[in-house]
Amino acid sequence: MTRERILAEIARTADENGGVALGRERFYQETGIKESDWLGKFWVRWSDAVTEAGCTPNSWNVPLHEADLLGSYASLVRELGHIPVVAELKLKSKQDPGFPSHNTFRRFGTKAQQIARLITHCEASPALADVLAIARSSPAKSEALAPLPEDNTCREAAGYVYLLRVGPHFKIGRSVSFERRSRELAIQLPERAETVHVISTDDAVGIEAYWHRRFEPKRKNGEWFALSAQDVKAFKRRKFM
Repeated sequence: MTRERILAEIARTADENGGVALGRERFYQETGIKESDWLGKFWVRWSDAVTEAGCTPNSWNVPLHEADLLGSYASLVRELGHIPVVAELKLKSKQDPGFPSHNTFRRFGTKAQQIARLITHCEASPALADVLAIARSSPAKSEALAPLPEDNTCREAAGYVYLLRVGPHFKIGRSVSFERRSRELAIQLPERAETVHVISTDDAVGIEAYWHRRFEPKRKNGEWFALSAQDVKAFKRRKFM
């Protein structure tokens, strides 16, 4: 890992985040570049790397008050008319530098637990009655009442969004077990499929939909797309969504 590569990724991800550099943890999740790749080798502090890349440090490194965080979440629910998926949280953060990173909401736990906290927040404010109705009607709300599964089950339920290539075409799909899905596709497809990249995600349905919408003009049939080298490069940048 070179100094130039890290600086280029800091600049790229900052550009995608409205000109504000990511915190070190979110930077790792977006690029796969670990703290050990730069700490003590090129820079002593993350802010030093950000400054050298010519970017503005991420002001969200300061912990947000829970009421402010839930207020931002409630505003987006009102704007969308539904509970946002991870891709919508990321898009809002990119479009509005004042909106928290999607990772910040994970302090409340799973999506069902996030909705439960939102409901409690809205119940204390009559002005959020419309948001409260949306949250209470969400199918994911009931999941908060169910026992939490073991860690291995949680990882499997999170799922994956994968990019496969067969000849000139690419398939974007999702699965809770990529290894099992690979075996199934090997039987179904007439040609051998090449695994291009796999994204680990806590919202496989939403992230698959995000990439399908992004490449909609290049859709050929179903989940198959005619992608360019730049399209593939964009997909491969994501390690986790």
